[in-house]
Amino acid sequence: MESDVLLVAGLIVAALALPSALAAFSESRPPRVAAVAVLARRRVILAAFMTNPAGYTAGQIPGVLSRVIGGLLH
Repeated sequence: MESDVLLVAGLIVAALALPSALAAFSESRPPRVAAVAVLARRRVILAAFMTNPAGYTAGQIPGVLSRVIGGLLH
């Protein structure tokens, strides 16, 4: 379950990095926050894959998202 939480956290950070990068580019400034978020996302998702010996497939990601978010809401 820990690896599932890490994967979801990495995906959320990745989703938040995109608007930050777009805002920085539209205002003609360097995307520093987005760059840090991308580096953090990479480390968190890598940690998720390292702690889950079976790994993840693309088809498993929606199930992992629903399981983690459902666990937080329940």
